[in-house]
Amino acid sequence: MLPLFKRKSTTIEAVVPELYLHGLALGDFELALRGLFGEGAPLSGSTVARLKEKWQEDLALWQTRRVDDLEVVYCWVDGIYVKAGLEKEKAALLVVLAALSDGRKVVLAVTPGYRESTESWGAVLRDLRERGLRPPQLVVGDGHLGIWKALRHVYPEAEEQRCWNHKIINVLDKLPKRQQVAGTALLRQIPAAPTRREAERRRDQFVAWCGQHGDADAAKCLMADWERLVAFYRFPQPHWQHLRTSNPVESPFAAARLRTDAAKRFKLVKNATAVIWKMLLVAEQVFRRVKHPELMPLVYRGVRFADGKQVQTEVAA
Repeated sequence: MLPLFKRKSTTIEAVVPELYLHGLALGDFELALRGLFGEGAPLSGSTVARLKEKWQEDLALWQTRRVDDLEVVYCWVDGIYVKAGLEKEKAALLVVLAALSDGRKVVLAVTPGYRESTESWGAVLRDLRERGLRPPQLVVGDGHLGIWKALRHVYPEAEEQRCWNHKIINVLDKLPKRQQVAGTALLRQIPAAPTRREAERRRDQFVAWCGQHGDADAAKCLMADWERLVAFYRFPQPHWQHLRTSNPVESPFAAARLRTDAAKRFKLVKNATAVIWKMLLVAEQVFRRVKHPELMPLVYRGVRFADGKQVQTEVAA
């Protein structure tokens, strides 16, 4: 029920999302909270329901806050699909996670949208821009085209990096099962290359290997969107492990996906949005900082890097 070494919480409001994050069902809250706070605690299903209503109010305020003061360097974007019991269509909760110039990671946006369409992502990005968000230096996401089309319209200055984990899975899907083990080994070597030129050499090696086995579709899949796959080489080498994949935003989503599996806990998408938002804020408290945060102000100011090394000292006017 509780994280390791967690014994108590100062308020019910603080502990409820933590219990939910770690797998407690709504019907179990009363028993668990009485165990934490004593038999005399005024707890009931309606108490928890009122807390969730308050989360919706808090979320509404959070979604309208100004973000002018945030010096955002990198962003990771992803969507989690939630099907609520009273609604026919699945909603995609679009989430933006940001790394700031001091190395901290914060949740920037949690917004329901229709699938991961260009229109939905465009609405998220325009809202952030209207609330004062300056263009990030790099945005990391998966292969959904919606985010990239929206990004070009709202923040054309931002560079784009596709997640290598998703790309490798996409390429492996084009290979026969008997060749996937060997293909995986070759593919994983590509983003681990120390320079872009070496990555391209390893890419060509994989393409040649595909040619020997008649797997043209796999080679074509790898070549598609190549520029977005190697954008991380234009940023500091100590940050590459953060930038090659969308793991920073995928990891906190893992718990959320477990909790919302089969949509057994929600009647409405707005309820799911409020709870998942609260869960992400709980997870935010233990997000790991970006490695070598002293490099973040340089990236924020627009200093450029080639193969992970700084190549300019002054930002062009």
